[in-house]
Amino acid sequence: MGFLVSAVWPALADKITIKDVTGRSVEVNAPVNHMILGEGRQIYFLAALDKEAPFEHVVGWRDDLPKADPESYAAYLAKYPDIAKLPTFGGMKDGTFDIEQAVALKPDVILMNVDAKTATEEAGYIEKLGKVGIPLVYVDFREKPMENTEPSMRIMGQLMGKESVAEDFIKFRADSIKRVTDVLDKNNPAKPVVFVERAGGYSDDCCMSFGDENFGKMVEIAGGKNMAKDIIPGTFGTVNPEQIIASNPEQIIITGGNWDKYVPGGAWVGVGYGSDLKEAHRKLEALTKRPAFTGVKAVEDKNVHAIWHQFYNNPYQFVAIQEIAKWLHPDLFADLDPEATFKELHARFLPLEYKPGYFVSLKDGQ
Repeated sequence: MGFLVSAVWPALADKITIKDVTGRSVEVNAPVNHMILGEGRQIYFLAALDKEAPFEHVVGWRDDLPKADPESYAAYLAKYPDIAKLPTFGGMKDGTFDIEQAVALKPDVILMNVDAKTATEEAGYIEKLGKVGIPLVYVDFREKPMENTEPSMRIMGQLMGKESVAEDFIKFRADSIKRVTDVLDKNNPAKPVVFVERAGGYSDDCCMSFGDENFGKMVEIAGGKNMAKDIIPGTFGTVNPEQIIASNPEQIIITGGNWDKYVPGGAWVGVGYGSDLKEAHRKLEALTKRPAFTGVKAVEDKNVHAIWHQFYNNPYQFVAIQEIAKWLHPDLFADLDPEATFKELHARFLPLEYKPGYFVSLKDGQ
């Protein structure tokens, strides 16, 4: 049966009340039979809950995945060629979401990331959808992922009738993080100052970073001190080059991806699914020549790394935490293998074969 054809669930749908990550109580017929993904990258968590047929109940999705993560999109397309026929949407935040098209697809639920909440409310979409009986549910893996990943996965488990898979995933995630935090609690090592640059090389501007959430929080969990924690009040923000030089970070982590469809030929570091790590290493080294990194200890010591940007927007952050811990405390975590953790995640939960390419360091190949 093709995934675009309505399938019969093992049990008839019942009306349940979901509390989404914003605290809203939403009535939904679950398990849902048809859903619209407010962002294409929501397939990261949808696939983790439905390994056999992740797209079976998707009737439309936002058009961001081929641009933001073309390698993952290509891998899913190769396995599920019918996804090329799925109706696509623009985004809530940029005002290109087509509500008439959404209503015509008769979804049982529309999933929306919490960062689109303001735009969604200002446009009155919740009320408009409510009038035709279509509920909207918010999840979050980006604004406060360390707080909202577990509840978001439980929400998805309820919506999809996959509660036990959601709990298995949550336990695997928690156990993987514990492998870092237990060692740090026992050894209490000194915390190096870490500068995390968000999407370095994506533009000529310098430098986007993270406050006390997302990659900023991951650094703290992994045993580092996030340089921008007290500079950026929210999850995302910018620090100026002088602040980086003055802080003299001991470690630098740059998030990257293949953004050729956004910034053709850009200076970004193209790490990701099956990426060319030799080319990623070359581009990472080139980014260290910018004025913001002049004379910084991390550059002098070659403690400069690139990591897949999309860890900031999916429930796989525990892999990133393990890799960051290994970079910050290589002696303490000599036996930790984040690559093996990611392989196990794919083998247990995801429909794709694992391919390396998500991390690179200046010290690689020495």
